[in-house]
Amino acid sequence: MESSEKKNLGTAILEFIRNNIVPIMFIVICFFCIPLSGFSPSYLINEIVTRMGRNIFLILCLLIPIMAGMGLNFAMTLGAMAGEIALIFVSDLQIWGIPGVILAMIFSIPFSILLGLLCGSILNRAKGREMITSYIISFFLNGLYQLVVLFMMGSIIPIRHFSIKLPRGYGIRNTVSLLNMRQCLDNLLAVYIRGVKIPVLTFLIIGLLCLFIIWFRKTKLGQDMRAVGQDMQVARDAGINVEHTRLISIVISTVMAGFGMIIYLQNMGNLSTYSSHSQIGMFCIAALLVGGASVDKASIGNVFLGVILFHTMFIVAPSAGAAITGDSMIGEYFRVFCSYGVITIALVMYESKKRRSRSRSAQELARAAARETESAGKAAVK
Repeated sequence: MESSEKKNLGTAILEFIRNNIVPIMFIVICFFCIPLSGFSPSYLINEIVTRMGRNIFLILCLLIPIMAGMGLNFAMTLGAMAGEIALIFVSDLQIWGIPGVILAMIFSIPFSILLGLLCGSILNRAKGREMITSYIISFFLNGLYQLVVLFMMGSIIPIRHFSIKLPRGYGIRNTVSLLNMRQCLDNLLAVYIRGVKIPVLTFLIIGLLCLFIIWFRKTKLGQDMRAVGQDMQVARDAGINVEHTRLISIVISTVMAGFGMIIYLQNMGNLSTYSSHSQIGMFCIAALLVGGASVDKASIGNVFLGVILFHTMFIVAPSAGAAITGDSMIGEYFRVFCSYGVITIALVMYESKKRRSRSRSAQELARAAARETESAGKAAVK
């Protein structure tokens, strides 16, 4: 009896490690890198809190498509582009501070909805291949975004303010200054605790989004999305419009990504017109996976844990690399390697888990068929 309990405990521990290998790996990395970096605890905590306020809203937008069974939404970049276009218009109008942030969010909504509808309709035609399709869509629309911003703004789309236009008279500069709205959300209601700045208003906005997601899961639409995520055919048989439900999930995610990008850029204080959005999807997805999420299951807790672990590694890796090898670029390469490596590991684990599940189901069906055959044979003998 005791040996059986030990065996069950060992199996449970192995299963826990297998399901949480990525967070465990990052905890170990951070455990070794933090002392080597030489950063003080107050500096490290301050940086982590700042990055939490900057990134969490963006990462939360990934939860809705996962709930609808559409996997990791690499096309969240479309929402980021919508947020950047909105900030360009607000910069042209020279409206700054909190009013500028609110106006940019309002401007981003129609662009986000339009891009979300386009993306969702394409993904509905690529069922089962949503992640790679969304990844390619983000590349395609990045080209369209650059065409609009580089050639159409100032020539076809009116842009009046000379400071954001290229010297030739049309096209937007490589960098648009947002200095007049830099950290306007973060500084309002900010609290300092032992030198650590807590952006209270930003965290309140994040908290409201978390409450919205919790509430949304309990609504009829949220329940429909969960049903679609579990089995599309069963959901369709139950009378759910699968395509419409999936489309709405992508639109919501894209609108939220637009808001998140505006929050992100007001914290940074400048807009890199042609590159700010390029890696945002990759890093957000990597952070979510570091928190223990998977392709088909993610929670708000995964978001917070992922941001803390992933960005702790981002902060300490260059200094730790310099301490070990004398070259801080080693740390830069290491953290980029980790970003892509985490996504690769998560996808491999998801596929292997799915194959194990299929193999287990096939074995159970074979046993059931064997039992039925045996029962039929005994009945025939009688």
